[in-house]
Amino acid sequence: MSRPDSASPDSSSPEAGTEAPRLRPGDAFPDFSLPDAQRKMHTLNDSSGKYLVLYVYPKDNTPGCTREACDFRDNMALKQHGAQILGLSMDDAASHQNFAEEHSLPFPLLSDPSADFLKAVGAYGTKNLYGKISQGVKRTTFLVGPDGKLVKTWYAVSVDGHADAVVKAIEADQAGK
Repeated sequence: MSRPDSASPDSSSPEAGTEAPRLRPGDAFPDFSLPDAQRKMHTLNDSSGKYLVLYVYPKDNTPGCTREACDFRDNMALKQHGAQILGLSMDDAASHQNFAEEHSLPFPLLSDPSADFLKAVGAYGTKNLYGKISQGVKRTTFLVGPDGKLVKTWYAVSVDGHADAVVKAIEADQAGK
């Protein structure tokens, strides 16, 4: 069952156990330089002038991560808004290449094997999955505006309906300008 967007914590609601400070709407999004499956480097500047959807996911070719990637792939409204979509996980280039090819993903999948950037933006840390505490990647999405400032963050993303929630946030941001 899909949780409504309001049930997913955003950047203004703290989550227990988070090690990194949360980014807030209006903050300048931290620059990054991360490689994709072809080892091409991507930076925040590459998306200047358009919306950037940077979605962080735990692992290539797992059920939830595959559904999420395919939802972003298939969402026509994101394409109509000209949003740049980037996936990000700790997986390596070979894993990303296989995942992208198997599911015909038309957007880059970035790799942060050291989790340095993931930690800096609060998308890596302590997780509680069915009572088991571990360290790892937290499913998170950052919506960055054309000006490089954070529009919205979804922490603890529920996959079902999430791509549509991102579209609604873009539309709300555009309506507010």
